[in-house]
Amino acid sequence: MGLIDTHTHFESFARCGGLLAMLHRAREAGLEAMVTVGTNVDDWTLYRDLAAAYPDSVYFTVGLHPCSVDEGWRERFAGLEAFWRGAVRPVALGEIGLDRFHLPKDNPAAAGKVFGWQKDAFAAGLDLARGLECPVVVHSRSSFSECVEMIDASGVAWERVVFHCFTEGVEQISKLMARGGLGSFTGVVTYKSAENVREAARVQGLEKMMLETDAPYLAPVPHRGKPNEPAFLRHTAEFCAQMFSVELTQLVEITARNARRFYRL
Repeated sequence: MGLIDTHTHFESFARCGGLLAMLHRAREAGLEAMVTVGTNVDDWTLYRDLAAAYPDSVYFTVGLHPCSVDEGWRERFAGLEAFWRGAVRPVALGEIGLDRFHLPKDNPAAAGKVFGWQKDAFAAGLDLARGLECPVVVHSRSSFSECVEMIDASGVAWERVVFHCFTEGVEQISKLMARGGLGSFTGVVTYKSAENVREAARVQGLEKMMLETDAPYLAPVPHRGKPNEPAFLRHTAEFCAQMFSVELTQLVEITARNARRFYRL
């Protein structure tokens, strides 16, 4: 059993012609599967077609990232459900959620309007996920409490919810665990300054651990500051194996099993 990158973005590799080379490097690094995560209408069909072309190693999701939400979000959102009627279907809805960090900094009125659109889009996504009974990939940046409150109110089954790129601390991971939700971890866990993230990973425990790259962002040590890619997941896995004091093969087996269970791969 090989590594599974539970959250990556293939668009930049596909657009620049580097997809095949990236997939080859991923295989060489020991990855057996990757989940490429949708953020806007521009990548949904691309990812579906890639999942069809690589049915044993590439899976996809569709979702409207909060930073892709504007006043016209409803028109784009209306196309999401159709993907679950196709021959090759998404393994989750996402990423969806809330993001205060990227709101306009110098215009409070505009920031409030955008955040209101984000909340409406997130509520619509949760409602759709509840009807589809599918996993949900949550993007939460500077908005953890609001995301939790909205999921609580939505009726979505918490055991089908993952907060991807978890960068909060013990208090927040404990709130997810109490509800049955999960956090998944990127290369941030390898950063010297991220002790809060490591402690959250320890509290959640190895038996619930899922790994992701969020490529092309957040490359782990020793590639920090460079464009990330799925092959670099091995560095995060090796670091986490040491953190949990287990052999790499054991960590790979557990995290891959968790990924397959969560996404029903």
